[in-house]
Formats: sequence, C-alpha cells, structure tokens
Amino acid sequence: MFLALKEIKREKLRYGLIISMIVLIAYLIFVLTSLALGLAQENTQVIDSWHIKRIVLDKDSDINLSQSLITKKELSTFKLSRKDAYIGQASIVVKSKGNKKESAQFIGLDKHQFIFKNIKLLSGRKAASNREIVVDEQFKDDGYRLGEKVSFNSFSGKYQIVGFTKGAKLSVAPVVYGTLSAWKKMQSSRSDFKASAVVSQSSNFKAANSQLKSYSSGKFINQLPGYSAQNSTFTFMIAFLMIISLIVIAVFLYILTIQKIKNYAVLRAQGIPAKILVIATICQSAILVVSGLIIAALLTILTAVFIPTAVPMSFNLPILLSVAVGLIITGLIGALIPARIIVRINPISVIGE
Repeated sequence: MFLALKEIKREKLRYGLIISMIVLIAYLIFVLTSLALGLAQENTQVIDSWHIKRIVLDKDSDINLSQSLITKKELSTFKLSRKDAYIGQASIVVKSKGNKKESAQFIGLDKHQFIFKNIKLLSGRKAASNREIVVDEQFKDDGYRLGEKVSFNSFSGKYQIVGFTKGAKLSVAPVVYGTLSAWKKMQSSRSDFKASAVVSQSSNFKAANSQLKSYSSGKFINQLPGYSAQNSTFTFMIAFLMIISLIVIAVFLYILTIQKIKNYAVLRAQGIPAKILVIATICQSAILVVSGLIIAALLTILTAVFIPTAVPMSFNLPILLSVAVGLIITGLIGALIPARIIVRINPISVIGE
C-alpha cells in the first residue's frame, strides 16, 4: 500500500488521467443503470402497486392485457375473495382545452374490490360515479387540475378529475382510474364484456373457464410490449461498459508496468519479494478504481438532485452499490495482467540491458 500511495503521489498527472477515465466510465454505468431501472419501473409501476401474484386473461390474448376481453359468462363460475379483483383496460388519449393531449391507459375498477380501496391519493378523492376519474400525477405536472373536465378519444361525454395518485404508470403511460361501467361503454362492439382481466394477490388463483388462462405476474410483466427487449439492451450496454473498464485499467497498468520494469528489476535484485510488488500493483489498482467510484458517485448524486422529473431515472442504492463492487472486482482482475509481468521479471537480464 505504501509503495502504491507513494507512486501515485509522485505521478499525479499520470494517475489523475487514469482516475478521470474510471470516473467517466463509472458515471456512465451508474446513469445507465438508473435509467434502466427508471424505465422498467414506469412500465410496471401500477402493477407493482397492486401487489398481485396471478393474472387471468383470455387464452387467445397472447398474454397481452390490451388484447384480452372476458365475458360475463366466462366469469360466471368465479368466486372472488377480498384478494381478487376485476380490471378493464383501454388505451386512450386524454384531451382538455388549454392542455396538451396525453396518451394514457384507462383502468376500470370495481369500487368494492381491493385495487380501488388501496389507491393512495396525493390530493382529492376517489371516483364516486362513472364520470369521475383519478389520474396519475403526471397530469398534474402537465397542467391538469382537480375538478377539470376532460374527454377521451372520440368517446362522447366529459370526465371530471377528482383525484391525483402517485406511481401509476403502465407501459410508460400514465394511468387513468375509472369505473368498470365507464370502461364497458368504451367497448362498443359488445355489451356482455365484464373485464379485461382478473388479478389476484393469491399465488394459487386459477382460471375457472377453459377459455381463460392464469399467469404469474412475473410472466405477464415480461410480456409487456418492449419490456424484455429494453431491459436486455441496457443489460448488454452495462456489461460492455464493464468489459471496457476492465480493458482500460489493464492497458494503463500494463503500460505503467512496462515503463517501470527496470525499477522493479532493481527492487527484486535488492531482495524485495515479487509478492510485495504484486500486492503494491493490486493496491494501486484498487485505489484508482475506488477513487474514481467516489467521484462518480458524487456526480451521480448531483445528477439525482438536478435531473428533471420528466426523465425516468431511479437511483436504487443497493443496485448501484452492486455495480460499484462489480467495477472494483473488474479493476482487480485488470491488475492481474501486469502482476504476471512482475512475477516473471529476471533482474539479471533486465539490468544487463
């Protein structure tokens, strides 16, 4: 450790450049990880808030909520408990004079079931009639107000915003909570539709009709449009950045080791064991990576403070710590390449040159 610190102190510019590279890579990884988490949460926020374990859909819906429609006859044999609920889903465009149009997901609920009862309001109250709605806070950020009347697509009639809720997004779109009766009126093709799906907080909930099929919430979420592809893309980007950081650290330490090979040879000739020099190199790598990570973490904290609310980023401390540990391990692995050179140094042949 002493040798590592002394050398870094003597070559401030050289090691400062290496730390700068590590800072940039670590900061980029932290931001990408936070962006991936934020986008993933905006895909599933509303589902996560329900705390469901099973969902029942039409078996021909391809595990797609927007393609699933369930009739009263198909649900006639269901016996729902307080942990089960019907939901109706429809994609809508919310319009209001003086405000921009909002693409949203309408979720119709039964006010006697757990989802409706568990809605957490930021302000206002829950919907009491078919013409009242509770909307995600994004509407409030975009200028919508309590008591404002809005319309949906080309559907007739106005709906009044009576409450705002937080963390209600589905497939990155804000959710509009209304009644199942209001949802049924949007399904103008048939009048016997009861819901889009049945959701349950029980892991043993099963479909009671051959036309219906039950899925775990995890499988349903993975089938959300673009969800798996988006997560895979970010995972590969982060993995490649980790590999790049490994290469950068290994290359810099290798060059530095080659430049100092005569110094190492002299130290070896003086009787200093190769083990001490290897430990010094590994400590040097750890100091560089940890220093870079600390600066990158401070930059990430500043980013979290100043980032606009419209940017979907989630700064999850345990996950970011895991990424940091991964970078430290990557740096230590990168130090093994120059360590091998030190072990193989022949003092006589090097000094003789």
